[in-house]
Amino acid sequence: MGGETVETINLTTMIWGIGAAIIVLLILSAFFSGSETALTAANRAKLHSLAKDGSKGAERALKLTEDSERLIGSVLLGNNLVNILATSLATSLFTLLYGANGIAVATLVMTLLVLIFAEVLPKTYAITNPEKAASLVSRVVAPIVWALSPVVTVIRALVRLLLRLFGVPIDRHTSFLAAHEEIKGAISLHHSEGMVQKDDRDRLLGALDLKLREVDEIMLHRSDIEMIDADAPTGEILSQCFQSTHTRIPIFRNEPENVIGVMHTKDLMRAVDGLMSNPESLRNIDVMSIARDPYFVPETTTLDDQMREFLRRKVHFALVVDEYGSLQGLITLEDILEEIVGEIADEHDVDAEDLQRESDGSIVVDGAMTIRDLNRECEWNLPDDNANTVAGLVIHEAQMIPAEGQVFSFQGIRFEVLTREVNRITSLKLRKI
Repeated sequence: MGGETVETINLTTMIWGIGAAIIVLLILSAFFSGSETALTAANRAKLHSLAKDGSKGAERALKLTEDSERLIGSVLLGNNLVNILATSLATSLFTLLYGANGIAVATLVMTLLVLIFAEVLPKTYAITNPEKAASLVSRVVAPIVWALSPVVTVIRALVRLLLRLFGVPIDRHTSFLAAHEEIKGAISLHHSEGMVQKDDRDRLLGALDLKLREVDEIMLHRSDIEMIDADAPTGEILSQCFQSTHTRIPIFRNEPENVIGVMHTKDLMRAVDGLMSNPESLRNIDVMSIARDPYFVPETTTLDDQMREFLRRKVHFALVVDEYGSLQGLITLEDILEEIVGEIADEHDVDAEDLQRESDGSIVVDGAMTIRDLNRECEWNLPDDNANTVAGLVIHEAQMIPAEGQVFSFQGIRFEVLTREVNRITSLKLRKI
């Protein structure tokens, strides 16, 4: 009789002990789940701002998120350990209480408990204020990540090996969340939600894309460059410079490819002003002694690098050459700035629009208009991988130089060639299908 009482007491104690252990494990599971959500959803920019204001928790959270793969691996490892252990204990507990039916009861009860109290509840709380939650949990998570690092390192190596076996090579230095794409995605998302205006979106994305675009994409093509013949009469050169709308004009000798200098109208005006006391001497002015040396840049230079070079050299004008040294075009600092702020016009610019909207909903565009500008203006998504201009896109897709009046349809747009000069498409009519 006494033995049965002792056995009953031991069984009751065991049940309560297992139940208490399950509760503790569920609390730990909730902590790991909430920590994972808080640390992955926390905005690094906000954490950085809080850390600068003296928040030690934000500083720890910022350090933890620097290696997101190790952080997530450690948290998931801890979370899975406590979940599996809690489920095993629950299975033992309900098997004691209900026999063979205990497995089904344990599955149902643990699914509800883990889903509600260890997943949805902590993650919902963490997502409401991720920076605050990340700062709070970082004190506990940091030593856990440090302790589990050896195991996570082995798991990481095993995962990479398995991925390689399946033909998925993973670079250990690859950023799983590229900051550049993350920022661009956030800007586009806020624009779609109406929180960022179109002009602001275009300026922000334009600044971000400077590192990805090259000078040959926005340069003025050599066929459109106004140039000075160094062997022309002095009076003709002076007249051309004073009547031009440009302040910097390349000078060539014998052929346009052979650029030997750049004339700055301000330099010319200073030289002319110094000879005003003797107008006859203007006929013998040495144009090349006034011209500046040309500045050549490769066509593969990124816009970001070229802008930095312009600022470093304190010049605003460069001639673009290909790998063989042949002249391809010219680029100015203003061209690069226009990629950020949009078209910059002054009182001397010719008033000509690259895009005109028609009453029937179609648009007439200049063939030299860049695809990027067209996409920004019309909210389209035409590809610019194989061509920089609208005319170039039509020629690439058609695999021919189309005649006037020919119509093509691709990328959901109807392209009609309106005018053509020799082998150059000068204007097109576009309409979304």
